[in-house]
Amino acid sequence: MSTTDRVREFRRLHESGCFVIPNPWDVGSAHLLAQLGFRALATTSAGFAWSQGRPDNGVTLEAALDYLRAVAAGVGVPVNADFEGGFAVEPEAVARNVTAATATGIAGLSIEDSTGNSAEPLFEVALAVERVRAARRAIDASGTGVLLTARSEGFITGRPDLAETLRRLTAFAEAGADCLYAPGIRGRDEIAAVVRAVVPKPVNVLVGSDFTTVTELAELGVRRISVGGALARAAWGGFLAAAREIAEHGTFVNLGRSTPYAEINGAFAGERLK
Repeated sequence: MSTTDRVREFRRLHESGCFVIPNPWDVGSAHLLAQLGFRALATTSAGFAWSQGRPDNGVTLEAALDYLRAVAAGVGVPVNADFEGGFAVEPEAVARNVTAATATGIAGLSIEDSTGNSAEPLFEVALAVERVRAARRAIDASGTGVLLTARSEGFITGRPDLAETLRRLTAFAEAGADCLYAPGIRGRDEIAAVVRAVVPKPVNVLVGSDFTTVTELAELGVRRISVGGALARAAWGGFLAAAREIAEHGTFVNLGRSTPYAEINGAFAGERLK
């Protein structure tokens, strides 16, 4: 599937129904997720950063672009980029970086309104809107058709204010975002409120633990479900359980619970996962 076809397919997925877009942290995990039949994937800033020995939001723009290129080239399904805050503050710089991202083969990307400053965790609304508008202009100028998701981070940065989140998401939609996303929202009423606020534009919901199902979110009108760094955390959980057992007890029980070598190696050799 060409990049143009993947962009077209990604946009089609947002038109109706509800789909899960899991988050690989490298080419290998992306390859296996595609084999499992997921129709699109999304990168994870946290998962990738951890794989590089760095904290979330701790990688450079250049490293992030390399990651996007590798994952997009490594699978045949559309890939959405967790593009953090655009790796810049000012709208002009966000636009410049978004332009670079559109050339990596991705089918979509997201821009956040978080600042990284715990005292003032969200950009002032006017600036946040201008950043989304700048990303929109950059995508339009690129001619790629990349789908733009705008994120409001209040619920994961210590500002869980539904009214403010709705205000921001509505403004982002008016500024040209194709999809809206408020990570951290979990309540049915809150999710339904977000869907209503931006209709007919699609909404992404983050699921990082066992608090809902695909069916329940679909009934609320959610169009897209992502898992952020949760799959990476699950992988690290298995790794640390086995490593701690060896370090602390000198036993190897957890290694016996791992996926067989033949299954993983076969998947990368062209065989289908069982």
